[in-house]
Amino acid sequence: MKIAITGTPGTGKSSVCKILKRHYPVIDLNKLIEKKKLYTGVDKERGSKIVDIGALIEHVTHLNLKNTIVFDGHIAHYLPVDIVIVLRASPSELRRRLDKQGFSEAKIKENVEAEALDVILVEAVERSDNVYEIDTSGKEVEEVAECVMEIIKDPNKHRDRYKTGSVDWSEEVFG
Repeated sequence: MKIAITGTPGTGKSSVCKILKRHYPVIDLNKLIEKKKLYTGVDKERGSKIVDIGALIEHVTHLNLKNTIVFDGHIAHYLPVDIVIVLRASPSELRRRLDKQGFSEAKIKENVEAEALDVILVEAVERSDNVYEIDTSGKEVEEVAECVMEIIKDPNKHRDRYKTGSVDWSEEVFG
C-alpha cells in the first residue's frame, strides 16, 4: 500500500513521518527530488525547486514496492497512491509554527492563506477518492502519528472520523 502524507508546510508532516519511520519505510520527497534531480529549475521568488511532477511520478511508479510505504511531502498527493492523508493546522497555529521555523513573512502569509483556503485538501480530493484529513492543531506529534497509523491499519473503519471537509477554518479566518 502506498500512502501520501501531505499538507501545507508547517502542518507536521516531517515530524509525524519521523515517528512513522519506526513502523514503515518513509520516502522524503524533498530529498528524493534533490537526489534524483527531479526538478526543472528554481523559483527565485519562493526560493524553492520547481518540481518536474511527471518525472517524479514516473520515478515513483517504477519503484519496486511490495510493502506499505509512506511518501512525505507537500506534493505527495500528486503521486499515484492508495491513501492520501492531509495534515491540517489552524491558520493561527500554522503562522506560529512557520515563524518559529524562520520562514519569511511572505512565505508565512502564502502558506497561511493556502491552509485557510484548503488548497492542498482540494488538490488531493481532485486526484484521489481515498483522502483523509487530520487536524494537527493542539495535538502532540505522537498523537497525530497514532491517527495516521489508525488510518493505515484500517482505512474503512476510520473513514468517518477523518473524513474530508471535517476541518473548517472559516470561523477563525472570517470571524
